[in-house]
Amino acid sequence: MLVIGAGGSDDLSPLDPTLTLIRQGNFPDHQALAARGYDVAPEVEGAFDLAIVRLPRSKAAARAAVADAAARLPAGAALWIDGQKTDGVDALLRELRQLGPVDEVHSKAHGKIFRLILPAGDWLPADWRETPLEAAAGFATLPGVFSADGVDPGSAVLAAHLPDKLPTRMVDLGAGWGWLSAQVLARPGVQQLDLVEADHAALQLARRNVTDRRARFHWADARDFRLPEPVNGVVMNPPFHEGRQADPRLGQAFIATAARLLTGAGRLWMVANRHLPYEAALAQHFAQVTEIGGDNSFKIIEATGARRAGGQPQAAPARRRRSR
Repeated sequence: MLVIGAGGSDDLSPLDPTLTLIRQGNFPDHQALAARGYDVAPEVEGAFDLAIVRLPRSKAAARAAVADAAARLPAGAALWIDGQKTDGVDALLRELRQLGPVDEVHSKAHGKIFRLILPAGDWLPADWRETPLEAAAGFATLPGVFSADGVDPGSAVLAAHLPDKLPTRMVDLGAGWGWLSAQVLARPGVQQLDLVEADHAALQLARRNVTDRRARFHWADARDFRLPEPVNGVVMNPPFHEGRQADPRLGQAFIATAARLLTGAGRLWMVANRHLPYEAALAQHFAQVTEIGGDNSFKIIEATGARRAGGQPQAAPARRRRSR
């Protein structure tokens, strides 16, 4: 059985872990499912006997998930579609009724699950298959990744406020498909940039979009990401939604990670929606916090003097004396 999109806390008790492969590209969900004993991967290959697709929020991404699952099943196999009404399950059900035999439609609370028996032949419209988009000149994206249709306005404002010269060792927390990282690498001074992203599809796009040899890519949860050596610069446009629910704790966790990664003299540059309450977290983790710009929608923050866990500023690394 192939399962696409199952979350880390989903009830999967009816499924036999020894007969199930889960495709999940979100790093925290991937780790949680693996810890529960499931075979899980960000990408899958091969054929299956049946499949379940849990719908994402993006309509185009949902169609692509259905197309990918269908391509791995024989004619006559069962493809189950599970989704919330807010994620468009009713609209997808109407579409699929026009394309193949649908039965076993069950509704509960705000969700719905139904079964499609796969027809023989090429029955799905060609535009359902995953097709790269060009969000900006030279930058490819895919439906379902953050800001798939273009450069995120917050990232654009942040890039405009970065200094002309940046520190040598930089990290982009939540790098997405790489646009902000490319702007960092375009500035003088940078010798190394670590791109950290939890969405595997977005990170693969970043690898494609950012080909600079100074870039290093990490599929990881930014909230607990670590490096063996501290860096002296961090940029970030942290997420503030868990699904459809706003959760400022995500951004607060990013701030804590930035402080942990930075040297005492290192600097954080971040963008946030103006209404988000990050000031207390910034004051907790940094000795100096300054709003250096923004507009009615966004605020640009520069912070330095990263504090230790106990609240004291971290010591700046000692300067090496030059030999004469």
